[in-house]
Amino acid sequence: MYEKLTPPETGSRITFENGEPIVPDNPIVPFIRGDGTGIDIWPAAQKVFDAAVQAAYGGKRQIAWFKIYAGDEACEKYGTYQYLPEDTLNAIKEYGVAIKGPLTTPVGGGIRSLNVALRQIHDLYACVRPCKYYPGTPSPHKSPEKLDVIVYRENTEDIYLGIEWRQGSEIGDRLIKLLNTDLIPATPEHRNKQIPLDSGIGIKPISKTGSQRLVRRAIKHALRLPAKKQMVTLVHKGNIMKYTEGAFRDWGYELATTEFRHECVTERESWILGNKEGNPNLSVEDNARQIEPGYDALTEEKQAQIRQEVETVLNAIWDTHGNGQWKTKVMVNDRIADSIFQQIQTRPDEYSILATMNLNGDYLSDAAAAIVGGLGMGPGANIGDSCAIFEATHGTAPKHAGLDRINPGSVILSGVMMLEYMGWQEAADLIKRGIGAAISQGEVTYDLARMMEPPVEPLKCSEFAEAIIQHFND
Repeated sequence: MYEKLTPPETGSRITFENGEPIVPDNPIVPFIRGDGTGIDIWPAAQKVFDAAVQAAYGGKRQIAWFKIYAGDEACEKYGTYQYLPEDTLNAIKEYGVAIKGPLTTPVGGGIRSLNVALRQIHDLYACVRPCKYYPGTPSPHKSPEKLDVIVYRENTEDIYLGIEWRQGSEIGDRLIKLLNTDLIPATPEHRNKQIPLDSGIGIKPISKTGSQRLVRRAIKHALRLPAKKQMVTLVHKGNIMKYTEGAFRDWGYELATTEFRHECVTERESWILGNKEGNPNLSVEDNARQIEPGYDALTEEKQAQIRQEVETVLNAIWDTHGNGQWKTKVMVNDRIADSIFQQIQTRPDEYSILATMNLNGDYLSDAAAAIVGGLGMGPGANIGDSCAIFEATHGTAPKHAGLDRINPGSVILSGVMMLEYMGWQEAADLIKRGIGAAISQGEVTYDLARMMEPPVEPLKCSEFAEAIIQHFND
C-alpha cells in the first residue's frame, strides 16, 4: 500500500460512524513533523502527549505514532516537488486522525497551499479554532480572559477553492467578455455594471450543502457546552454579498429551525417570545412594532410581513419554546463580519461559537488568537465526516529552526483538541492544567517571556514541554 512508509506493528485504526470517531485504546495516529521549527516543536509536543496519556491511563491506553511526510521533508524523502506524496494521503485516509506541524507553502506552480490541499482532498469541511485565555499569558488587551470563543470556519469553499484567472489570461479575458456582454446586462440589478478589462477574476462559491454541514457541527458542539455558552453566531457580509454570504446566513437559520427545531431558538424568535411573556395581552402588531425598528415608517406590505412572522413564530413554537423554555435552548443569531471584529474586542463575553465562511473565518480566528496571546498559543483542527487533521496554526519560522527556542504551544493545544476529539478527556485536561500552571508561574518560551511584566528568563522549547509535564497535577 505504501511506497516508503511502514506503519507501526502494533496499534489499531480509528474508524468512523455517522461522522464520529470510534477510537480503540491503542490508536495508530499518523503525524507530520512539519517544516522549519517543526524539528523543535514536534518532539516537545509528542513528549507531552505521551506523558499525559500515561499519567491519565497508566498504560491502559497508548498512541502508536506513525511518521508520515509532507512539505520540505517529503521532498527530501520522495524527490523534488513531492510536497504531498500519495503515501501521506493514503495514510491519513486509512487511519482517520492525524496531527501535523507547520508546513512550507511551495514556491512556484503546483499546489497553492499544502494545508488547503489536505483539507480539500480529505473533505475536512470544518476548521475549528478555539481561542481561550490562559492566565498569565501576556496580551495587548485589558481583559483577554473575557474572550472564550470557538471559530467554526467552513474549510472547502469560498475563494479558497482557488478558481481564479490571472489578468490578461485567455480564459480570464473570455470570461470578462462573456459577463460584460451577455450575463451582466441580462440581470436587471447588474445592468449598469461592467468589469474592467484589465481585471483578474476569481469565483466565490458558497453552497447550501457546505454551509449547512458546517453549521450542523457548530450547533452539535454548542449542545455539549455549559448552558450559558450555548450560542452559535452566523458571521457573514450578507448586507453586500446577498446570494453567497447572505445565503450562508439564511441556510444556517433554516437548518437551526428545522433539523434542530427543538434544541434551538433564533435571536429574533426569542424577542417575539419574550415580548409575549412580558405582556400576555400584547397584540401581534405591537409585538411586531417592538421587534422591528421603524415599523411605523415601513410600507403596509412590509408591516404585514412582520406581523405574519410574529404570528407564525407564536403558533409554531409557543408551546415548546414559550414561557421561558427558549432560555434553555441553543441561541442562534447572526452578525455582520466587520462588526464582529469590533465586538470580540469590546463585548467578547457575549459570544461563544462563531460559524463563518472560509475567508471571514481565516481573518477572525487569527484576530481572536491575538487577543489571548497570539498564534503561538492558537490550536486548530480540520474535521470531516471520516477524517480529522489537527495542526499548528502558525508558520514555519525557518530562522528559528533547530534552536530549541520556539513556542510549541500551538501544536500541543492542537493535540489537546485531538485527545478531546478521541474522547480522552482526562489526558487533555492534564495538559491544559500543565500549560496553565507553567504560564502562570512565568515558565514560558521567549515569545511570551519578552512580553511579561516584569520580563522573565525564557525557557527552551524542550524545557517548556518539561514544565508542562511537571505541572500536570497542580
